[in-house]
Amino acid sequence: MPEPITFPADFLWGAATSAYQIEGAVREDGRTPSIWDTFSHTPGRTAGGDTGDVAVEHYHRYRDDVALMASLGLNAYRFSVSWSRVQPTGRGPAVQRGLDFYRRLVDELLARDIRPALTLYHWDLPQELEDAGGWPVRETAYRFAEYAGIVGEALGDRVSSWITLNEPWCSAFLGYGSGVHAPGRTDPAAALHAAHHLNLAHGLGTQALRAALPARAQVAVSLNSAVVRAVSDDPRDQDARRRIDNLANGVFHGPMLHGAYPEDLLADTARVTDWSCVREGDLAAAHQPLDALGLNYYTPSLVSAAPEGARSRRADGHGASDHSPWPGSDDVAFHQTPGERTEMGWTIDATGLHELIMRYAREAPGLPLYVTENGAAYDDKPDPEGRVHDPERIAYLHQHLAAVRRAIADGADVRGYYLWSLLDNFEWSYGYGKRFGAVYVDYETQVRTLKSSAHWYAGVASAGELPREYAAD
Repeated sequence: MPEPITFPADFLWGAATSAYQIEGAVREDGRTPSIWDTFSHTPGRTAGGDTGDVAVEHYHRYRDDVALMASLGLNAYRFSVSWSRVQPTGRGPAVQRGLDFYRRLVDELLARDIRPALTLYHWDLPQELEDAGGWPVRETAYRFAEYAGIVGEALGDRVSSWITLNEPWCSAFLGYGSGVHAPGRTDPAAALHAAHHLNLAHGLGTQALRAALPARAQVAVSLNSAVVRAVSDDPRDQDARRRIDNLANGVFHGPMLHGAYPEDLLADTARVTDWSCVREGDLAAAHQPLDALGLNYYTPSLVSAAPEGARSRRADGHGASDHSPWPGSDDVAFHQTPGERTEMGWTIDATGLHELIMRYAREAPGLPLYVTENGAAYDDKPDPEGRVHDPERIAYLHQHLAAVRRAIADGADVRGYYLWSLLDNFEWSYGYGKRFGAVYVDYETQVRTLKSSAHWYAGVASAGELPREYAAD
């Protein structure tokens, strides 16, 4: 038998979720609407008119869900806090009932020897802040810093791993550019301004956390940095790749990791905005020392220059819209990458994860890396005996974990992996039609069933090693 692929002894084996996707209880204990409550209740915005009102009732079932994590042998769990559950208006004092839920959740995790990794923002801006202008206005960054300090003070004695923002690209460009995410606006300049204020929020929030947390605490950010490839070596296609890489990656890692936006990004988008939203001191504020970097990866992107005079194609995997999430790039065409696809239509290509990790190992040397999201949606269904077999997901996870281990062997300091997602849940504008969970949820009864992939992942986590070969059963 081939030797198994062994991971470092202290490697974190986790799973991830987000508040609006699983909690439900949207009107309990002082919580007020977020932009996702408003968006999902707007006709035509989500598949089937689905909302997160009930989701998978994690707010009331969290003890059972933590017990599930323990049964799988997970030693880490990444979750997000609902801002409007803690600060209903996005400003002012906290609602202690909201904070108490997260205190109880964290205590339950710690009692099971599961390390909590807390994400402050996973897309659910309080609606009152959106009504005041949302992320395109500067004030929202200061409100986020206040919120970060409140949560840090409340949970800093229990939580040592903190993440400021999850996938700010989606917040800015899907929320304010293409409009397929909340709040559903379609203004390319607003999308770029939102990106800047998210950078500023990350920096100010990091400062607020540093002031509130013990010195041992670890502060990070989770980026859905894209692996952007060109269809050819033609200079026009390579330039298209450069432009999209800047909009997907440089717009955030430039300020956060290097204290500056790429000059060519500013030039490429000059006809969209003059970037006057960037004020003196902003980039220094965004460029805070980090303790780790989270990378989220699902599939690569493939681009080319659009044919002269042709309307560009946008097979970028980010939902259907007449409006592009790529400001100033109407002459770039996106192509479906070849290969097997998940239920999301995303191509399965684990080489992209290895490429992404190695990029940041070079770009941020010495900074520990975590894969904070990786997973796949499939059309999972129980068999007549109630079991849920998902060999496709096992194959996906095997390939991507092998890519992580290759990156470690190539010198990358990767310290953990968080499977997306622990549970089937509300998948944003796709509603409940896309199942990413290792745990199957019957949305009518809320009964949880471990899928084959959950058992497989538990075995890998327990052994700390990956079988060198995998054959679907």
